[in-house]
Amino acid sequence: MKYALIIPDGVADEPQDSLGGRTPLQAARIPHMDSIAKSGATGRADNTPPSMPSGSDVATMSLFGYNPLEFHTGRAPLEAAAQGIKLGPHDWAVRCNLVTIHDGIMVSFTAEQISNDLGVQLMAVMNDACGNDRWEFIPGVSYRNLLIYRGRPDEPAPFGADTHTIPPHDLTDGPVEPALPRGTGNELMRSFMDRSQDLFSHQNLAGLAATQIWLWGQGQAPALTPFLPRFGVQGGMITAVDLLRGLARLLGWKVFDVPGATGYLDTDYAAKGRYAVQALDDVDLIVVHVEATDEASHEGNSAAKVAALEQIDQHIVGPVLEKLKSQGDYRILISPDHPTFLRTKTHSYGFVPFAICGTGVSADASATYDEVSAAQSQWAYPAGWDLMGRFLKGSW
Repeated sequence: MKYALIIPDGVADEPQDSLGGRTPLQAARIPHMDSIAKSGATGRADNTPPSMPSGSDVATMSLFGYNPLEFHTGRAPLEAAAQGIKLGPHDWAVRCNLVTIHDGIMVSFTAEQISNDLGVQLMAVMNDACGNDRWEFIPGVSYRNLLIYRGRPDEPAPFGADTHTIPPHDLTDGPVEPALPRGTGNELMRSFMDRSQDLFSHQNLAGLAATQIWLWGQGQAPALTPFLPRFGVQGGMITAVDLLRGLARLLGWKVFDVPGATGYLDTDYAAKGRYAVQALDDVDLIVVHVEATDEASHEGNSAAKVAALEQIDQHIVGPVLEKLKSQGDYRILISPDHPTFLRTKTHSYGFVPFAICGTGVSADASATYDEVSAAQSQWAYPAGWDLMGRFLKGSW
């Protein structure tokens, strides 16, 4: 049996006036996703417990079959794993965004998609001014970077369970003052952020949009049960996002690097599709994550969200479905991790629609893959982490 999970990140949404009262899923031309719904079934799953942040770290962990209430420790440790950074029992990782803030408003949580080269230079600036043998600023991709703390057993931790931070993508076009870090270690975080404002303002770098860093998503190394002994299936991951790459490595999955995969609207969809088809010869389950639909929502761009969906359907879902059918027994699941509303430009809580077809899946009355069709289904998973086990081993 071969399996595929395609994740159009944040695709679940509300009806849009700009789309004639339809959601992006309803407005997009997605014949392959619709065929999965028509030949199989649709349903809904809620991947984010209300007591936790509505981010991709929580929601994808749930989508992969792991209760985030039990296993989640923070977003940054997952991204550290993607870079091969090992965290000791007293170490912490903190997500370090490069952002653009003007007059107290979060203008861009990506510093206008800052280049990798500029990101590396700014992390070096922070290390020169604030780094030492305990604190290190580590460049990642574009605006996505890390701050690592190396702890000692005889010293108190810099952060705690009461440390509260907010991701900058939840603040787009809004004031940042109410969202500054709170709880244990908040003074330290704020001091780093304030220092970066002064340092960046004195940088003579062409095209520099970053005005400061934004710290959030702190956590220690999680203890995740590997996927293979848990489900009896060898997984593989295709993504351009460190969060998903790190989570995959912690689960023991193979990670396939795809040239041209950017984690943005300009990602190479066709390359992702080709690599996914090839990966099915090496793994039992291939997971293809596409960030573009989420990025479009963060920008409030309904047309871009529809266009990204159509690219995913044509270049990823279609080829992967064809490959699966040619290999014998298979199942394919299409599901976002969480909703990201164009109206609010932020991640949200609530059910997301999924579509599934393949061996052992009985067809229901679904004719299309969208929020309305899924809401009429008999399949609903209030604890979204139950869906993966059912997808792999259950009857439909």
